[in-house]
Amino acid sequence: MFDQVLDVMRNMKHEKDSEAHQIFRQSAGHAPKGVRLLPETVNPEEETVPGIQHPGSTGVIYCSERAIANGFSYTAQHEWANLGQGAPEVGPIPNAPERPKTIQMPEDSLEYAPTTGVKALREAVANLYNVTYRQNKASQYTYENVCIVPGGRAGLSRVAAVIGDVYTSYQIPDYTAYDQVLSAFKRLVPVPTALDPSNKYKLDIQQTKKDIATQGLAVILASNPRNPTGQVIKGNDLKELVALGREGSTVILDEFYSWYIYPENDKDLGKSISSAEYVEDVNQDAVIIVDGLTKNWRLPGWRVCWVIGPKNLVTALSQSGSFLDGGANHPLQLAAIPLLDPIHARNERVALQKHFKMKRDHVLARLKELHLDVDVPPHATFYVWLNLEKLPAPLNNGLTFFEELLKEQTIVIPGIFFDINPSHRRNLFNSPCHHFVRLSFGPPVEDLDKGLDAIARVLKKAKKEGMRAFGHSYKKSIDEPINLASKTVDQV
Repeated sequence: MFDQVLDVMRNMKHEKDSEAHQIFRQSAGHAPKGVRLLPETVNPEEETVPGIQHPGSTGVIYCSERAIANGFSYTAQHEWANLGQGAPEVGPIPNAPERPKTIQMPEDSLEYAPTTGVKALREAVANLYNVTYRQNKASQYTYENVCIVPGGRAGLSRVAAVIGDVYTSYQIPDYTAYDQVLSAFKRLVPVPTALDPSNKYKLDIQQTKKDIATQGLAVILASNPRNPTGQVIKGNDLKELVALGREGSTVILDEFYSWYIYPENDKDLGKSISSAEYVEDVNQDAVIIVDGLTKNWRLPGWRVCWVIGPKNLVTALSQSGSFLDGGANHPLQLAAIPLLDPIHARNERVALQKHFKMKRDHVLARLKELHLDVDVPPHATFYVWLNLEKLPAPLNNGLTFFEELLKEQTIVIPGIFFDINPSHRRNLFNSPCHHFVRLSFGPPVEDLDKGLDAIARVLKKAKKEGMRAFGHSYKKSIDEPINLASKTVDQV
């Protein structure tokens, strides 16, 4: 009988056969829509407020909740390796400027800030972009082209709220929060493009132009550098993408990893990527840039970010911000101003690129030792897009691999969260991201090694004991010692 159970796991072709997938589907907001893949479950806690619908959480939030069910605690997180985090380490790194330690709070800063942000900070952002990307260009950014927002997702939400009923192009894989944005703002009609791993997930600009002509795409949404694949659109490709903003389409680029570029030669350290370099007229080109202190300055807790674009966009964002989020933290906006000094920013970039390139190379070397070769190594961001397809089932899918690593006190992000699928209709086993996990090398080196050691233990266990130990016995909550559904397997 046990052999029959193992045979089912080896040949799983549908999410209903997988315990890890059932746990995901039973989580609030993640049930399939439109079709009944699994028996419907009723959670009374979700039924208490009429009209409330769970939108589904982003990958990092879901994985954190599953980690908490397995004993993870933010007060004792040093016991875990969080290779799922979408944030860089925030402490000192070699040769970087000193980290901020105190925040001044003049009396005026206790008032609300404008929904577009403090003028002096907006001026500092515009100046940094002009110095870094727009020297000797006639058209220059001013504070009127900058809107300060309380986080990147807040910026994306403000932008989404002011876009009309349009076809919106996005790519697979891409940043997990786009799924919720495209689901929540119904006027955006999502049109997906699956990127080809054999072409290193390159966005085909010529095909995009054809899609604009044949499908009527009005908005192009993309991260650059690319989360989760670690690739980057640059040079002529980026120039052509930006040019679409002069040809009737709006281009929205999430540039939060614009400093995380790993050049082959040290002479190129300090360079960064932005579409701002190729904008011709800052008030006419329909190019929207979202960035902030979160990743590049390694200050995710500050929630000080910005949206850059034509002046008429910023006035619209002021209005959407007035009812969506109310604006960013006033004292922290003031504290951010000196951090945007171009010389300070360059010193931060050089130190960051050296340190994170070292961590990237370390992680890739250790994965190679484990015979987990990375098909498309990252040239940017702080992520490794790891293909598990060559592992034996059920370890060869991201959700099961994730659940097994939770038992080893390690967090990764299953690839399915980067399959931007707003309707949630697809059988997860058919997802092009199903066999992947995203590993973050954002944490300190000691945490990276802790997580890689956990991966090594799982692989060693598979080699020594076979696959009977995997694919079952997952905890649903911290109070539940074992998944009740797994008892049948264990007792066979």
